[in-house]
Amino acid sequence: MLRSAEVADRYQLFNPQAYLQNNYMPPRANFENEDCVVPWKLRCFASSFSTGEIHGHTLLDIGSGPTLYQVISACNFFNKIVMSDYLEVNREELRKWLRRDPGAFDWSPYIKYVCDLDGKRDHWEDTERKLRETIQEVCHCDIMQANPLHPKVLNPVDAISTTFCLESVCPDKKSLEEALTNISSLLKPGGFLLMIGALNESYYLAGEVKLSVIPLDEDYVKETVSRSGYRICTFKTYNMPPDLNIGVDDVCAVFYLQAQKI
Repeated sequence: MLRSAEVADRYQLFNPQAYLQNNYMPPRANFENEDCVVPWKLRCFASSFSTGEIHGHTLLDIGSGPTLYQVISACNFFNKIVMSDYLEVNREELRKWLRRDPGAFDWSPYIKYVCDLDGKRDHWEDTERKLRETIQEVCHCDIMQANPLHPKVLNPVDAISTTFCLESVCPDKKSLEEALTNISSLLKPGGFLLMIGALNESYYLAGEVKLSVIPLDEDYVKETVSRSGYRICTFKTYNMPPDLNIGVDDVCAVFYLQAQKI
């Protein structure tokens, strides 16, 4: 069993560019194929926000990694988005995009796809500009801490999003449940949790490092979130097709969850 400190040590070898190449470029990011995993994830978030029920002052993204696709649909419903991650290399990757650095990852195909879902593809640059304006902070987080944003203190937020975080960085299910409690302390009662995660995955690659993942099943995810004080509103599952099993992980499926804090 890995200890939290050992997990943190292994993540020092995490390569954000390799992770983005493995998961957010073709074949997994094929916008010509509606059955591909990346468009599926974007549609999940877009569907949740399209109801207008999820809105407010602040959305907090926990364990952002080097990605921001998960908050594209949110930028029109919140005054402020706070991104967060444990690793400085991931936080810097996000800042590169915010600064428009030449070497930043190109998220424009993602923004265009989301805008197309709303019939606003011609206005994708407006959404890109709005996203940059709304992401106002990129800060350190450690979900193993009672206050994951320590030493920063944030008033309880209206919504939290988190993607592929809990099962990837927690050493075991007990610590995962504690981490979910820690995250939930940052959310207002009645606020929404939006989560994407892996099912039945044991590892993934991010450059030279092979990182362990807690294999989760659908029933465990639902029971754990419910026990943590949420009412599950939506639960969707995407089964990874054989042509997207490209040797960078052993994920069997991906889940999307929308839940409201009781």
